Amino acid sequence: MVQSWHHTTICAVRRGEVTAMACDGQVTLGATVLKHGASKLRRLGNGRVLAGFAGSVADALALFTRFETKFEEFAGNLERAAVELARDWRTDRALRNLEAMMIVADREHLLLLSGSGEVVVPDDGVLAIGSGGPMALAAARALVAHSSLEVTEVVREALRIAAGIDLYTNDHITVEVVP
Repeated sequence: MVQSWHHTTICAVRRGEVTAMACDGQVTLGATVLKHGASKLRRLGNGRVLAGFAGSVADALALFTRFETKFEEFAGNLERAAVELARDWRTDRALRNLEAMMIVADREHLLLLSGSGEVVVPDDGVLAIGSGGPMALAAARALVAHSSLEVTEVVREALRIAAGIDLYTNDHITVEVVP
């Protein structure tokens, strides 16, 4: 029996001109927690882009490298880099087998990238991925609609709620703001 890696919840919220992204720190293999404080957020493009990943760590790191190359190739155009990476991800034999999803954000954009070629721009400025993604997404949407919390607190609270429900999400939360 092959044990699968489960890890992560990433939540991002864009309200007005501020975007915040949060991740939990848990990494598990089967029923064993291997790490509590992993960081699943990375800065790309000389710190101008914030990216979070869910899925296999090795696959996500390969995607980060490719995304940063695309970002540089298209002169810092986040949308164009995302579309080109998604196209490659869907059509390239090696990339097609990667098991990860990414959320990327800069000052103007918030995007979800998936291996099936999607680049999704949320209607409401809220995205979440990973095992606790559905819980964090619901919590963040409710908090955005019914509170005046700052986006950093919205993503932090959404992760806390997901951690209380999802076995593969913990409350070691990292929050970063897009510069």
